[in-house]
Amino acid sequence: MTWDAALDIAALVLILAGALLCLTAAIGLLRFRDVPSRLHAATKPQVLGLVLICLAIALSLRSWPVVAFLIPIVLIQLATAPLSAHMIGRQAYRNGTIDRSHLFADELADSQRTPPAAGG
Repeated sequence: MTWDAALDIAALVLILAGALLCLTAAIGLLRFRDVPSRLHAATKPQVLGLVLICLAIALSLRSWPVVAFLIPIVLIQLATAPLSAHMIGRQAYRNGTIDRSHLFADELADSQRTPPAAGG
């Protein structure tokens, strides 16, 4: 087996794994009932799936300009997915759509009881 064939097989496996992770993320968004579970499905497998697909593209094309193009894509995804999940989760908490009995720690409850100007 040549080096090019091995890289092509590795790229194929990475594409399939990334596509499978993206598919499970989409299914999780549709099937999960509560907001924290949906946020987990929207961020973790989706980001890993995108990273695997970008890695497969880099292996398949074997070009440094392509790698230079893919690195910002991955970094932006790694930066924006947790931020958007945090904002969605916080808004769901404020709207009351999260079942607070299932939360292990509830730091926002303390901040809502104490007024911001109270100094506590």
